[in-house]
Amino acid sequence: MSPHRHPRAASADLLSRLGRLTAQAREGAELQQARVRLAEVLQRAMLPASLPVLPGLRAAARYAPARDGLDIGGDWYDGFRLPDGALAFSIGDVEGHDVEAAAFMGQVRIGLRAVGSVVEDPGEVLSRTNDVLLSTDGDLFATCTLLRFDPETWEFESARAGHVPSVWATVDGEYGITEDDGGLPLGMLPGAGYAVTRRRLTTAGAIVLLTDGVVEGPAFPIDVGLERVAQVVREAAAAEPDEIAAEVMKVADSTGHADDAAVLVLRHDAASRRV
Repeated sequence: MSPHRHPRAASADLLSRLGRLTAQAREGAELQQARVRLAEVLQRAMLPASLPVLPGLRAAARYAPARDGLDIGGDWYDGFRLPDGALAFSIGDVEGHDVEAAAFMGQVRIGLRAVGSVVEDPGEVLSRTNDVLLSTDGDLFATCTLLRFDPETWEFESARAGHVPSVWATVDGEYGITEDDGGLPLGMLPGAGYAVTRRRLTTAGAIVLLTDGVVEGPAFPIDVGLERVAQVVREAAAAEPDEIAAEVMKVADSTGHADDAAVLVLRHDAASRRV
């Protein structure tokens, strides 16, 4: 009798193995799809249903998930009222993706709200939130920009933790990219400090916060994307905030971004008209 197996038996064994591997692959793919769906649900559930406004200050935001579903889970924006009557706005991006990133994003957002309710200085809010995150012994970090708007002085105070610069424009044609000192991302180093930039809104216009998914992608680098957003905001500075957000998000589409993309627009009147 030949020591070799009959060809039909060998073929049957091969088909059986292929069937088992296919089933395992299907189970793995279904599990990953479930994680992606969970991450997306968590992501959207943690974004605010509405943003706070005041007479002379209106806000709007847009969020677009990553084109590759596996990369969902890191970007957020937020806005909330403070006990002293001021408003706070934040935007950020968690390193990494999937369910863990979405959960960490929720921790950052809640931390900023909690600390911001008892601490006025945005730089101090970022510093204390950073220490809280580090106390949880997590291994993720997040970039973030935090703005505080004072309706009495019509002034914005902002602090940045390793995040993409914001963009601003006024209705008289002035525009720019905010260049401040900033600091390290949240969750990296204990005791990190964050400089605060102050700006009084003497001319009506718009301030746009965004994540790197809006301005960086295979099509062009981040500096080119920021300049393109600045031009868009300059041309649309007198429009409604939702219209500005929609126009800025078109830049994200043109970059071919693979990451999440979030935009937060604050459309403001001039200080001289308010105070």
